[in-house]
Amino acid sequence: METSEKMFNWDEEWNISFAGCGFRCIYYLGALACILERVPQLVHGASKICGASSGCLVAAALAVGIPIEQVCVDVLTVAKEARKHTLGVFHPTFSLLRTVRDNLLEKLPADAHLRASGKLCVSLTRLADRKNVLVSEFASREELIQALMCSCFFPVYCGSIPPSYRGVHYIDGALSNSMPLFEQRNTITMAPFSGESDICPTEGTFNFFEVHYGNVSIQANVGNVHRICTSFLPPTFQKLAEICHNGYVDAFHFLRERGKSLHVHPP
Repeated sequence: METSEKMFNWDEEWNISFAGCGFRCIYYLGALACILERVPQLVHGASKICGASSGCLVAAALAVGIPIEQVCVDVLTVAKEARKHTLGVFHPTFSLLRTVRDNLLEKLPADAHLRASGKLCVSLTRLADRKNVLVSEFASREELIQALMCSCFFPVYCGSIPPSYRGVHYIDGALSNSMPLFEQRNTITMAPFSGESDICPTEGTFNFFEVHYGNVSIQANVGNVHRICTSFLPPTFQKLAEICHNGYVDAFHFLRERGKSLHVHPP
């Protein structure tokens, strides 16, 4: 496949893009664990690290240097906290967005906006006209947090009043572009839904058709229906561990099949 070969030409620039997927973003942490273990330059040398919704939180962590182990702990902690409530994320005393914001305020380094500018690409959906906006420059740490909060704001699920970035209201970036820079042939795409992303789950060969939503290819099959429906619900620790493991395995298959020139060896 021409695009894949292009990705592994170290003389060219490449990007990494993470689709929005709610709590299933832990899939990316498993995939990244595999890549960082075997071909760390694939992550560290990326020109841009992109994301929408929960995918932008993983992208931001990579861009500013937060260890993926820490991000994994944070996902587990948020899911555990949400499960304490009878209605989960919909309980009136629990705010998923506020929890994520508090976590960013605690974990992001003081110069996070400097590290992220030019490296991180966040997908936003402008509330006024539902147009997609990609942002990669952040004047302050607070502005970076604002952009991340906007990209993660799914209407109703996260509340009724959208946050703002530079004075403009935005909602979930996945609603208009869930895979930033997917159109560039040297962008490595990741999604926890089976489809045509570079790193994603695989299903049997029998699929009725394929849906493209927000620039993400999603096969119409029972597995994906389950994955999408449960993305908004906080999974158990065992389920999160399984999703994370699947990400690791799928990333290894990607490296083995398309990165032979990288001399990737089985564990």
